[in-house]
Amino acid sequence: MTRINLLPWRQALAERRRKYFLVLLLAFACVALAAVWLADQVIDQAIDRQVTRNNHLDKDVAVLDSRIKTIDDLQQQSQQLAERMKVVQDLSEARSAGAQLLDQLARAVPDGVHLHEVVAKGDTVSIRGSADSSQDIAQLMRRLQASEGAHATRLQRVRMEDDQGGNEFQLTVRQGESVEAQP
Repeated sequence: MTRINLLPWRQALAERRRKYFLVLLLAFACVALAAVWLADQVIDQAIDRQVTRNNHLDKDVAVLDSRIKTIDDLQQQSQQLAERMKVVQDLSEARSAGAQLLDQLARAVPDGVHLHEVVAKGDTVSIRGSADSSQDIAQLMRRLQASEGAHATRLQRVRMEDDQGGNEFQLTVRQGESVEAQP
């Protein structure tokens, strides 16, 4: 009987399979390392692109911030100029208001009324004078109330003079835009 020893053939097959397995394992390890390296490169490039974008955006934000600051400064200057213009306009109106009031006062004084003293303090004018009758005082008050720039005409006191038969009076008139009369 012949004996066939299959052991060397099996050992050779096992050795070939082991070498094939090691080659496949080595190839898989190389492919895995290449994939990790490639992924690292792609991620690094993506990070670099994003950093570049962020730097570009930071520069644009800085430019826009400087423009916003400039706009805020211009708005503040505009507001200051508007306030100055308002002050100048108020002063201009106040400057002519006294002359207008005296003009209206001269037009409003009826015959028989004599003014002795006109005192202006702020927006209030105090008038002291004498009249032939109380109707003349009432007519003066109505005319002052109807005139522009004067409102809230209020009679402070009326006193009858004994020797001449006239009435001495004192009244106040408020200047400015018409608002509710204040007591």
